[in-house]
Amino acid sequence: MKIALFCMLAIFSLAAEAGKVKIAAFNIQTLGKTKMGKQEVVAELVKILRRYDLTLIQEIRDSSGVAIQTLLDEVNKYEKIIRLDLGHSYSYAMILSDRLGRSSYKEQYAFFYRTDLFSVQGNYHYDDGDESAGEDSFIREPFVVKFKITATGKQFVLIPCHASPSYAVEETDALADVYDDATTRFGESNAILMGDFNADCSYISSSEWSYVRLWTQSRFNWVIGSNADTTTKSTNCAYDRLVLAGSRMQSDYVSGTAKVFRFDSEYGLSYDETTAVSDHYPVEMELYD
Repeated sequence: MKIALFCMLAIFSLAAEAGKVKIAAFNIQTLGKTKMGKQEVVAELVKILRRYDLTLIQEIRDSSGVAIQTLLDEVNKYEKIIRLDLGHSYSYAMILSDRLGRSSYKEQYAFFYRTDLFSVQGNYHYDDGDESAGEDSFIREPFVVKFKITATGKQFVLIPCHASPSYAVEETDALADVYDDATTRFGESNAILMGDFNADCSYISSSEWSYVRLWTQSRFNWVIGSNADTTTKSTNCAYDRLVLAGSRMQSDYVSGTAKVFRFDSEYGLSYDETTAVSDHYPVEMELYD
C-alpha cells in the first residue's frame, strides 16, 4: 500500500512545470536518527521534499551524517518512476555544509536539488569573524551556494540562515553583508536569502526592524511577508522567510507563488502528526527558468 502511495506521489509530483522551477526552505526540526527512525514521519518528509526542485533543509543535528543521507536515499527511492510527459526519470543530489555552531550544539545546512535541472557552480562558508574571540556575526554562518539552471544557463546564489532567536536582529541584519560578499566572490548579484530567520514576534519587535538593513534597503524584496504564519504550533509568527536580490531574480520570480506550504491541510494530518514532522512549515516560491 505504501509503495503504491509513493508511486502515485512520484507520478503526480513530476517534473517542474514547463519553464518554471520550485524552490523552498524547510526547517525540519531536530533532524537526526530518532526522527528518521519514525517511518510515518519519513513518509511525510518525502512527500514534502519531492514537491520541490531545490530545497534548503535546516536544523540537521546528526553528527554522523547518516540521517540526512538516509533522507536523501528515501527521496530518491522512487526516482525510476517513468515521467509520463518526457519519458525519463529524475533524482536528487545533496550539497551539505560543515557542522556549524559555537558550542557542542551544532547544526548543518543541506540543499537537495534535482540533477536534471540544476548543477552546483561553487560554494563556501561565509567568514563571519573570529569565533574564538567572540567576533563572529552568526552562530551558524551561512553556507553560500551558487547554482546554474541547466536548461537556460541562468545562475543564482542561495544564502541560507538559521538565525539564533537571541540574535535574530543582528544576524538578519548581517545577511546584507553576506549578500555583498557573495556578489563579490561569485560575480553574481541574483540571489535568494532564505531560511528560518526567527524574524518575527518577540525575536524581532516592530521597533527593531529599522536596525535590519536586509529589511530597510530597497534592493531586498521580502516575498514572504510578516503576516505569514510559518509555524505548525499555536504560535502565529513569520519566522521563515524568502528574500530576493538582483534585478533578474526580481523579474524571474513568478509573482504570487511565494507562500507557506501547509502540509497538514494538504495531506490531512492531525496536529500530533504535523508537529512530529516539524514545528515549521516550508516556505516556497517559483522562478521562471
